[in-house]
Amino acid sequence: MKIPRKKIRFIVEKTDTGFSAYNEEFPIYTTGAFFTELLHNAVEATNLFLTDQNVQITENKIAFEIDIKQFFQYYRVINSKFLAKRIGMNETLLSQYVHGRKKPSSSQTNKILSGIHEIGQELISISLFSE
Repeated sequence: MKIPRKKIRFIVEKTDTGFSAYNEEFPIYTTGAFFTELLHNAVEATNLFLTDQNVQITENKIAFEIDIKQFFQYYRVINSKFLAKRIGMNETLLSQYVHGRKKPSSSQTNKILSGIHEIGQELISISLFSE
């Protein structure tokens, strides 16, 4: 078996109890109530699978992919109308992606993801204070 040099990609699906994730290349499956737990479990499951290879995978070698509809169902705090305005996308079109009525092209997906990452970077840099 060839050990991948790039990140090991997991497809993530929302479940009633959290998330499940699987790898399309190797028979690696895991679950978690939250993304942090899912990441920890994915590392553990991957390392268990690779035991005979004498290789240790760390969190930075795991990549998660989740479809847009499931992402917005989980992260309801992200307002799609606000995001659409922010990234210069038609609000109705983004709404159709969010509700699964249409599937975005790869360029539209990248545009949405870039906007989400940009907002995330802004949130990381904020400090709150109280008087």
